Amino acid sequence: VIAEVLPEEKAGVVERLQSQGRKVMMVGDGINDAPALTAATVGCAIGSGSDIAIESADIVLMRSDLQDVPRAIRLSRLTLRDIKQNLFWAFCYNTIGIPIAAGLLYAFGGPLLSPMFAGAAMSLSSVCVVGNALRLGRAKL
Repeated sequence: VIAEVLPEEKAGVVERLQSQGRKVMMVGDGINDAPALTAATVGCAIGSGSDIAIESADIVLMRSDLQDVPRAIRLSRLTLRDIKQNLFWAFCYNTIGIPIAAGLLYAFGGPLLSPMFAGAAMSLSSVCVVGNALRLGRAKL
């Protein structure tokens, strides 16, 4: 946390921290914060702030509560975790399902999969992805 920095120095502080290899999140609400919000790795504007700050930011907090900043970070981490899980399971599912739908089992004397069952299996895959994403609604932030 770096506080009490003059408006013209804010973007410079952000760029200096980034030049040290750090990821920088800038939280601001005013016109004087806009350059630093744009320069930061992640710019976070307070919802009740100026329109310029809101346009410059990557994230906009809907309330004027700084406790929402760690909640936003937690939510973003959970969202990325869910995306990775969904990609992993979709890859596994398709690695198995596509050869079976193409007739791999039939080539070795097994049954030929009906297109109706293949369509149902793909729908089930989508239901699993959506169900996994809906877990975010119950996450403790």
